[in-house]
Amino acid sequence: MSGFLMSPSRRAILAGAALLVSPMPSNAQTLPPDPLPSWRDGKAKQTITAFVHSVVTPGSPGFVPVAQRIAVFDNDGTLWVEEPVPAQGMFALDRLRAMAARDPSLGESPVYKNMLEKGPDAVASLNESDIADVLVRTHSGMTTEEFGHIAKEWLATARHPRVRRLYKDAVYQPQLELLAYLRANGFKTFLVSGGGTEFLRALAEEAYGIPPEQVVGSSGKTEFEMRDGRPVLVKRPEIGTVNDGAGKPANINLHVGRRPILAFGNADSDLPMLQWTAAGAGPHLVLLLHHDDAAREFAYDRQSLLARLDKGLEEAGRSGWTVVSMARDWNTVFPPAKDNGIR
Repeated sequence: MSGFLMSPSRRAILAGAALLVSPMPSNAQTLPPDPLPSWRDGKAKQTITAFVHSVVTPGSPGFVPVAQRIAVFDNDGTLWVEEPVPAQGMFALDRLRAMAARDPSLGESPVYKNMLEKGPDAVASLNESDIADVLVRTHSGMTTEEFGHIAKEWLATARHPRVRRLYKDAVYQPQLELLAYLRANGFKTFLVSGGGTEFLRALAEEAYGIPPEQVVGSSGKTEFEMRDGRPVLVKRPEIGTVNDGAGKPANINLHVGRRPILAFGNADSDLPMLQWTAAGAGPHLVLLLHHDDAAREFAYDRQSLLARLDKGLEEAGRSGWTVVSMARDWNTVFPPAKDNGIR
């Protein structure tokens, strides 16, 4: 039967015939639908569902009041594709190209010249100082509303080069199910990313169902101004907060005010956030996504320059954290294709 497709009407007829041949016992109960259908039955899925069941069951040793059900998720590589270049890096490259078209003198800078000539390959090789310089140049000089509009316009058309999807559709279906499952059980879900807060707010609600006030990211400095008699916030060419590594738990504390009981990451840069979650006095669940599926997405971990997962794997082994294998634990990686993309 592999590869055989049945029309909806044919499936309905066969299902009805099966019920006629083998009627359901009168004492049978209808099973609730699987909240995580894209997750294969196995240790990872069982650990997640057992944790949630314990958290929401009054009288359970693991019961947690609704107000304390905080779940934090990294973004790049945890909720959507980050290889070979994170989406915001490609956004910055396209912004730089547009700016250079208006001001060719930008091409005189060695860093910008290299980016304009080599494209994504140059973006992937930038050091931290160059990344900061590019982001300051391409993300400032406009109001927060103007930047949000630019980011949404880019996300509406920008396409990942390998998975052949719009970036906003290059999200992981199993994670969308997990976010919905947690929210259905009283969890408040936060996006905690090294990416820019304003860029993430342009996609978080549509892509993940996470509202803008639950986005914690890196930020540039903004200033209040009156422009044409209208109050606005203007993005200045200065880095404010870098929400990566040790900055993640610090910013969770600053913006959320509660220690999470669930944290999900995919790289060593998420390690402080995961460690801080695991250090909580009550029940907690720490998860790491292992990119080990080169056929459906990408395979990388200890040797990756972009998103190394080395110390995290060691800590997971020592501390009993749950490592989610993309290859073994997920039935599918991406949502059903909306265009000519692949699943």
